[in-house]
Amino acid sequence: MSPFSNQTVIVTGGAGFLGSFVVERLNAAGAGKIVVPRKRDCDLRDASAIATLLAETKPDLIIHLAASVGGIGANRKHPGSFFYDNAIMGIQLIEQARLAGVKKFVCAGTICAYPKFTPVPFKEDNLWDGYPEETNAPYGVAKKSLLVQLQSYRQEYGFNGIFLLPVNLYGPRDNFDLETSHVIPAMIRKCVEAHQNNLPRVKLWGTGRPTREFLYVEDAADAIVTAAARYEKPDPVNLGSGQEIAIRDLAESIRELTGYKGEFEWDTTQPDGQPRRCLDTTRAETEFGWKSRTSLREGLVKTIDWYRQSHAP
Repeated sequence: MSPFSNQTVIVTGGAGFLGSFVVERLNAAGAGKIVVPRKRDCDLRDASAIATLLAETKPDLIIHLAASVGGIGANRKHPGSFFYDNAIMGIQLIEQARLAGVKKFVCAGTICAYPKFTPVPFKEDNLWDGYPEETNAPYGVAKKSLLVQLQSYRQEYGFNGIFLLPVNLYGPRDNFDLETSHVIPAMIRKCVEAHQNNLPRVKLWGTGRPTREFLYVEDAADAIVTAAARYEKPDPVNLGSGQEIAIRDLAESIRELTGYKGEFEWDTTQPDGQPRRCLDTTRAETEFGWKSRTSLREGLVKTIDWYRQSHAP
């Protein structure tokens, strides 16, 4: 029998990019009832709205994915709201879940919580070794505070909360708005549109030298649902592919896969962000038997195909 078969599960952010795949994965796993609160009905910054939601739905499990997120540009423009929204949503939801007697709480953190200069590959024990990269530190610190809350609530109240650290996600249904998107959807959109319009060059941010690791969204959803079923410890867990790639090499792959023949113009007046990102994912495999399955190339092909079908000219 599925561990979720008789459970009511709340998935905050369940209508969003990652959340929609988590909901699909829960359905496939036989969840009894899935509740996806929408912001217009329940503002997670309002403690009374959360209390009402929990009283009406009586969840056994909460998977907290709702967040205010964006790329480097959005983080630079809205550091205050990114800090406040992400901190207050999580803090109040965890407290109200404790008061309501929720049996388990799964919280999605962020790779942005790691120190700016973290030895590669990032290990969970490095999380407190320094301050995050400045352009997204408010977001990263807000999320990291929720790990402290969950660990202290476990210690004082026996509250069963776990904290997961997914690396940069990508895939179908991602945000392709150039003002707020992350690097992969931004590059895909720019290259596809430049290819369609025969543009000679595309402008990209930074130097292209930093490295990143990317996790395909369906793999991330599988990891979150697997951890919800199997993981019970206070220690944070990295979720990633373990594959590091330079942004410049990523751009070349996307150019090839989209068929774009023009040139890249790197705008070095724009920030690079954290110099390197790559995770040690040993703990996820050891603790609950999860490993990513989708290669970066395979995931990029699926994402490009989805974008072209969904945004046909």
